[in-house]
Amino acid sequence: MALSESQIQDALRSLVDPNTGKDFVSSRAVKQLKVAGDRVSLGIELGYPGKSQFEPIRRMVTQALRDAGAPNVSIEVHSKVVPHAVQRGVKLISGIKNIIAIASGKGGVGKSTTAVNLALALAAEGASVGILDADIYGPSQPMMLGISGRPESKDGKSLEPMEGHGIQAISIGFLIDSDTPMVWRGPMVTQALEQLLKDTNWREVDFLIVDMPPGTGDIQLTLAQKVPVTGAVIVTTPQDIALIDARKGFKMFERVDIPILGVVENMSTHICPNCGHESHIFGSGGAQQMCQDFGVDLLGSLPLDIAIREQADSGIPTVVADPDGHVSQVYKQIARSIAIKIADQARDMTSAFPKIVIQNT
Repeated sequence: MALSESQIQDALRSLVDPNTGKDFVSSRAVKQLKVAGDRVSLGIELGYPGKSQFEPIRRMVTQALRDAGAPNVSIEVHSKVVPHAVQRGVKLISGIKNIIAIASGKGGVGKSTTAVNLALALAAEGASVGILDADIYGPSQPMMLGISGRPESKDGKSLEPMEGHGIQAISIGFLIDSDTPMVWRGPMVTQALEQLLKDTNWREVDFLIVDMPPGTGDIQLTLAQKVPVTGAVIVTTPQDIALIDARKGFKMFERVDIPILGVVENMSTHICPNCGHESHIFGSGGAQQMCQDFGVDLLGSLPLDIAIREQADSGIPTVVADPDGHVSQVYKQIARSIAIKIADQARDMTSAFPKIVIQNT
């Protein structure tokens, strides 16, 4: 006896996406459900990039429907990333759906390395990704992405993004010599960053990762007020002095109503390559306590590993150099968690409303 559509819905309602913890029906992931005799076909639409999750989810849903009594099942799993709400009064930028700020209260905590690996992790999961190197005084993304040369300008007004390892990128480092110091005051830096962001021809980017300058001064605050940011990620180390400055980063984003997506603890532990002993060189538990104080999630912890530094310096970051390694899996899990948190936020509906033009006739 063929299953009815309601029976299939009940079966799907009992299945939980292992990444989101939500069932496929209440999360509205089920698309184009069709029942024809003993044949059942449907789509599962994930709101986050999850290329590595497609096949496990397809197998799970297929098996559940067969167990429920549907012998012939056809399931397609895909992702669809949509724009989400940003700060009030700040407009989205053409060609960019979501902007994620990767920030830290101080320098030297591995923020740029984290930013580039998270960008590459999102791209590995099937997203269209860009990265904006907002650190004018110390741009590092050109080296980390292994990109050289100058960006083109087809119209003399805008820039074409450079590309490395499948992601789009723009940086002041592409426009100046590597040994040229940027002796600029705050307003000049802010203007330059706005131009890099808004005068670049981004090509339908699902997620733009912004590698923010370290600190919480005038430049960072101005950027947070003018750039349409979907959410922010704070990068810190367990060291007390880094955590003090990271808390200032929390307060800055709270001030401008930008949601904190979570915290990444870098240089969490060090494992001796000779004896395997694990050491908490910079302390332990600090990031977790900070997350509890602010009511946000600890997205993940990364080790102090010389390979991460060597791979980034060589222009082939960890997620590309060792895609199946443990550290890459941590980056990918963090990136997936970030994308899922964004998918749960309110959508930006400005594009859904038609433009109203009043004319005298």
